[in-house]
Amino acid sequence: MTEATDSPGSWAGGTSKSATSAPVDAATAGAADSRAKGGLRGTEPWGPKPTRITPARIGIYAFLVVAALFFLMPFYVMVITSLKPMSEIRLGNLMSLPDAPTVEAWVEAWAHACTGVDCNGIQVGLMNSFKILIPSVILSITLGAVNGYALSFWRPWGANFIFAVLLLGAFIPYQVYLYPLVMMLSYIGLYNSLPGIVAVHTIFGLPIMTLLFRNYYAGLPIDLFKAARIDGGSFWTIFFYLILPMSGPILVVATILQVTGIWNDFLFGLIFAGRESQPMTVLLNNVVNVTTGVREYNVNMAATILTALVPLFVYFISGRWFVRGIASGAVKG
Repeated sequence: MTEATDSPGSWAGGTSKSATSAPVDAATAGAADSRAKGGLRGTEPWGPKPTRITPARIGIYAFLVVAALFFLMPFYVMVITSLKPMSEIRLGNLMSLPDAPTVEAWVEAWAHACTGVDCNGIQVGLMNSFKILIPSVILSITLGAVNGYALSFWRPWGANFIFAVLLLGAFIPYQVYLYPLVMMLSYIGLYNSLPGIVAVHTIFGLPIMTLLFRNYYAGLPIDLFKAARIDGGSFWTIFFYLILPMSGPILVVATILQVTGIWNDFLFGLIFAGRESQPMTVLLNNVVNVTTGVREYNVNMAATILTALVPLFVYFISGRWFVRGIASGAVKG
């Protein structure tokens, strides 16, 4: 019965369809063979290749070049001015290269520039800045990480209210807190001291650090925390052995933010550090704004570059890690 139902027309039609599709199949197989021979295995893009030079690409590069020149021009002026003697600076050729480069201004700024009544340069403030920077960065990041960990996973009573208060503290201007902090630190005997300025930087670093760590930890799988709890992990065990090893991107971002922010600080260093612990930024201000004698622009420029060397070093060394930290979700939310 099956053979009787096969008509000649249907047989002819089937033959013609196979014959029609044969060239198409052959072409497809040939293209696949050519891609396989090239090692692409069917992933080679089809269509014309995009042109390398387009108006949009030219516009993007032109904008980047102009932006780079705009931001690098002040640094260029600072460097060449610091290498010129005052006799050459008085000629008014701001953009010209020095005819007789000299590093006398750098030596003067480092060891002999007057910061008020003292003429010991800004080298005195270097060690003070590191004494302020290192404990402030460690304490603020450590406390921020613990706060973010607790608010993300353990959720204590009133966690949302505590987080809202911390966020509020991050957006209130610092000047509002100056007088109350002066009174509080004076009452406990920490005003105009190194521990006092470290405490101030730690306190003001907590809101932004808690925000960063909480948002980062909120993106981690909660199942890992639950599994650690089932296995009997305590608060600190889970933090040190599970959460902290996964905190590399956010730790890099937090360190860069705190190092640059604390090192470049002037207001807190001026008010809370005291005369014996003044950082380099305060001494730089005293060098630039000295009212006695002739204003030495080359010394001022050299002192400014010396003060900015640490943030520049941090950016050049760890800038790519900062970008990776942002891309991996360190500042999401």
